[in-house]
Amino acid sequence: MSGHNPSDDHGLNPALAATRFCPRCGTAEPRVAYPRSLHCDACGHQSYFNPKPVAATILREGSGDAPGAPIWLLRRGFDPGAGLWTFPGGFVDLGESVEDAARREAREEVGVEVDIVGLIGVYSRPEDRVVLVVFEARPLGTPQTSPEATEVAPFTAATLPWEDLAFWSTTQALRDLVAGRPGG
Repeated sequence: MSGHNPSDDHGLNPALAATRFCPRCGTAEPRVAYPRSLHCDACGHQSYFNPKPVAATILREGSGDAPGAPIWLLRRGFDPGAGLWTFPGGFVDLGESVEDAARREAREEVGVEVDIVGLIGVYSRPEDRVVLVVFEARPLGTPQTSPEATEVAPFTAATLPWEDLAFWSTTQALRDLVAGRPGG
C-alpha cells in the first residue's frame, strides 16, 4: 500500500486506507497514493478522491445589516455534532448546483423555502473531507423542527451560542457574517 500504515489513518479517507484490491479487476495491492488516489497497473484503472462539497445557508430575517436581525440556528439531531447548534446544510448531490443544494437542505432540515442573498464564504482545511460553501439566505416562512433539527431558534449577533456550536466552520461562518466580511 505504498508505505501507508492504516493505523496512522486519522479518518481522511478510510475507504482508501482499507483498499487491498483494484475495484475494477481485483488485482491485489494496487498502487495507492494515500489519501488522494489509487492506480492499478494490471488494468489501468485510476480513482481520484476529492473533498465532498457541502452547501449551507445561514438564515437571517429582514435586512441582514440591521442591528438585531434574527439569525436562525438549529440544534442537530444526529452526529456528528448531535445536540449542538449550526445552520442548515448538507452534501451537494450530482445533478444539483451548490445553490440548489443549499435551498434543498433548508427545506429538508427546517421546512422553509429560502431566498439566497449572497455568499458568506468557502471553508476547508486539509484534514477535513469536505469543502463547505455558506450562503446568507432569507427564510420565506418560519423555520420548524424536524428529526435533523430537534430545536430551532432565532438569535441576535449578541446572543449566538458560541460555546455550543457544532463545527469549527459553523463558528467561522457566523463570525464572518456578523463581522460583515467574506470568509474562507
